[in-house]
Amino acid sequence: MFALIDNQQITKFYSGNKGVIIGDNQYPKSIFTLWNETQRNAIGIFEVTVDTTNKKDEQWYFNTNVSYGVESNKAVGSYGTATAKAHADTLWTQADSDDGDLPSDKSVGDVKTEGLKTQLIRTIKQQASGLLAPTDWYVVRKADAGTAVPSSITTHRAAVRTKAAEMETAITNASDTPALETLYTYVNTGTKENPVIERPLGEFPRLES
Repeated sequence: MFALIDNQQITKFYSGNKGVIIGDNQYPKSIFTLWNETQRNAIGIFEVTVDTTNKKDEQWYFNTNVSYGVESNKAVGSYGTATAKAHADTLWTQADSDDGDLPSDKSVGDVKTEGLKTQLIRTIKQQASGLLAPTDWYVVRKADAGTAVPSSITTHRAAVRTKAAEMETAITNASDTPALETLYTYVNTGTKENPVIERPLGEFPRLES
């Protein structure tokens, strides 16, 4: 993206896909690809540089809109301070009821807005269910016909449930949103020569073929 700077103010933005008119002069769109920076700057057009220092992962945070301005005769954009998404559920309160905001199908203490923990734990349960589904037929066959479930299958299914419980506990015990983000952030726990990329939350076990 490009911006027209006049008297230290951004007066217009350009996407760079068509020609522009500045004052009495008309310029082809090629100025955005064939002209160098110095040539564009000479007619007041500057490429916009966006500072992403404050931008955070949108899975965990709400980012602000980008604010644009001129610094040192350069067109710049920047994000404001990101706001962490709520890690805990928001509940309907007595005040909501007194104000008439409580829906007819809800009671004081019911969940008003789900927090990240509730959403993440639901995902863990879904992932565990998806991993168990392919071997459910062994359990059904045992119930119907009495055929024993292979020990490898029993071991795998138990391991999936155990890991799911561990993950849910870790999520529940996270003190805030940054702590949740840390659980899911992959880091190298090995060395540069022998990297081991993993996350504190861990991974589900896989059934050996």
